[in-house]
Amino acid sequence: MVIENEETEEISGLIYSHDNFSDFSDDYNEESRVVSTEYRDEDSNADISLRPKDLSEYIGQENVKEQLKIFIDAARGRGDALDHVLLYGPPGLGKTTLSSIIAHEMGVGIRTSSGPAIEKQGDLLGMLSQLSESDIFFIDEIHRLSRVIEEVLYPSMEDFAYDLILGKGPAAQSIPLKLPRFTLIGATTRAGQLTAPLRDRFGVILRLELYTPEELLIIVKRSAGILGIEIEENGAAEIASRSRGTPRIANRILKRVRDYAQVKGDGIITGEIADAALNMYKIDKLGLDSTDRRMLESIIKFFEGGPVGLDTLAATIGEEAITLEDVYEPFLMQIGFLNRTPRGRCATRGAYEHLGMEYKIREYYNPQLSLLGDESEVKGNE
Repeated sequence: MVIENEETEEISGLIYSHDNFSDFSDDYNEESRVVSTEYRDEDSNADISLRPKDLSEYIGQENVKEQLKIFIDAARGRGDALDHVLLYGPPGLGKTTLSSIIAHEMGVGIRTSSGPAIEKQGDLLGMLSQLSESDIFFIDEIHRLSRVIEEVLYPSMEDFAYDLILGKGPAAQSIPLKLPRFTLIGATTRAGQLTAPLRDRFGVILRLELYTPEELLIIVKRSAGILGIEIEENGAAEIASRSRGTPRIANRILKRVRDYAQVKGDGIITGEIADAALNMYKIDKLGLDSTDRRMLESIIKFFEGGPVGLDTLAATIGEEAITLEDVYEPFLMQIGFLNRTPRGRCATRGAYEHLGMEYKIREYYNPQLSLLGDESEVKGNE
């Protein structure tokens, strides 16, 4: 990067002013995003009432439900605890809800915690010692468990025993504590970050997929009924189609649109009211918000569609690189608007078309082909 002065920089031969990007981060952050998949305090206001209590009420994830029903019925028939279960998939799809449903279907108690919250061995022992026979111990964000806690958890999962170490050095003694047979349910958005020994100790591993608009439509209408919101079919369909395949986002949007309908309309969510509200929140037909579009527009306008490095892109739109990678990129990649390559991020033809921009095939020289004696240029960005 060559700095011309305090106001102007040159990136990839293109000179631009910082003023061009001043509006990218004005009063806008992840906490203000309606379409964020992260759990917030506002989600808890009606979250408990909206959560289904058993598998028959749980909408979507048909394959997961079918498998769970078989495992639960078999365990109850034997009078045994359910095997340890690992639930993974994008955030906001109902992993925590499923753990509560499993406990309800098994007729047992459930104790919940999270990976970051279990810092010491004593914390884990305290939670395990409070479990009864066949109870469920739910750990959210299990990939964030420390390695020390993992090592202690292994015998608890396999032998239902806890090795309590008293003392240090040569005088240390190991006292095995018997634990009741329990079921550990782990939830994670990053199954790949689990260590192999921990992952292999789960007998049931289930992936939750993004919901279809049809499934979200049912969820929106069910939530509206529970919350006492009057909503028409078209209004529910409008919300469902822009919820990025995530029930958490659908329920959050429903409450925002309810407020809009109450102030701007007669309190009934129609297709027109829902469309107007979501346009005001800058959520387009595919569920992309202003930051998603700015990210794609920056790649296309200022870097000719890419490839562009993550750090450079983050500096361009005024966001942290880790935020782009963890928050914005996954959905854009899922809908085929963004590609990650060894050379950087690239916008796809679909992104151009969605933004109403002319797609141009960019040609670049491939040095690997040159080493093989092929002087031809390779077309990229497709």
